[in-house]
Amino acid sequence: MTKFKQQCLGFWALLILLSLSACKQSPEPLQLTQQQWAQHLQLPSVQQASQLSLTWSDKVIQHKLQWQDNSRGREVPALLYLPAGAAAAKLPLIVFSHGLGGSRDRYAYLGLYWASQGFASLHLQHIGSDRQIWRGSRLTLPFRLMNAAGEEEALARVADVRFGLDQLLQSEFAALIDPNKLVMAGHSYGANTTMLVLGAKAEPHQPDLRDARFSAGMLISAPPFYNDKPLSEVLAAIAVPTLHITNTMDEIEVPGYHSTPEERIDIYQAMPGPEKVLAVFYGGNHNIFSGRRQRPELALQDKVLKAATQSLSAAFVSQITGERPRAVAQWQQQHQALLAQFEQYATLSSADTARQALN
Repeated sequence: MTKFKQQCLGFWALLILLSLSACKQSPEPLQLTQQQWAQHLQLPSVQQASQLSLTWSDKVIQHKLQWQDNSRGREVPALLYLPAGAAAAKLPLIVFSHGLGGSRDRYAYLGLYWASQGFASLHLQHIGSDRQIWRGSRLTLPFRLMNAAGEEEALARVADVRFGLDQLLQSEFAALIDPNKLVMAGHSYGANTTMLVLGAKAEPHQPDLRDARFSAGMLISAPPFYNDKPLSEVLAAIAVPTLHITNTMDEIEVPGYHSTPEERIDIYQAMPGPEKVLAVFYGGNHNIFSGRRQRPELALQDKVLKAATQSLSAAFVSQITGERPRAVAQWQQQHQALLAQFEQYATLSSADTARQALN
């Protein structure tokens, strides 16, 4: 077993076991009360999300796609979200990679919202680390998890992204997509896939996985690569703007393993790209961004944080594509009360570009 595979197994097997059993989470010194969460229901982003949820069928068209990569003997299901009436448009495209045990349908709250804001989004399903791992005997679940979290599947996910993008850009939908405005995104395991697609190199023997067609990345609850290399070396080849989203309870603790929200922040700090944004929300948990149903006591947080994530990710894409150069700063002003930490960094050249776009 390679070191890369051992590292993947060490994180992902424990992560999935956490979802099957109770976990201990360290409380933050400052958390928002239920009353405060209820007040945040009045945020423009939450109000907008509530209104849009009543009219998705009028604003968004969905296409379920079933591709077959014959060179690998592997199915690549996908779900494409498009704005209604986009027949003559050239749309930015977000390619999304789900977390372990997810599916192309799981993150609909993101795909629907992005399409309503004028973006296309392609949600891939990674056979081998998707919802099928839940099927079968619980006694053999650890073995299914080992396969899902192993090096072979990690590399197969990256190949899924390249193949899916190739298929889309050769399809009837290609005329709708602006090939110069491609964004890679993912949650949890999908955030690891995103980093690899953008150029992360976890091990010396790893082939070059970077897909240069992507001009930005969005990482939601991104766990680090567990190896002996500094994160700055692992991420050194990533040269595009990135958005990093997490929360103060994005924490995992089981016997022998502890993963903290600070590790998501470490990735942000080590990221060398020319422009990067970090948003750390109060509350939440590791799965609150996944689209899964939350416990009743988290219902308000779930609604608010999903709406804030929808609007922040859309603002980031609008900003890096030049459509709204100050979109992220404007988003921050509206959502400051939700943020335990927020940072926005850009090199001088990036700042100059933004200023030129404003003039």
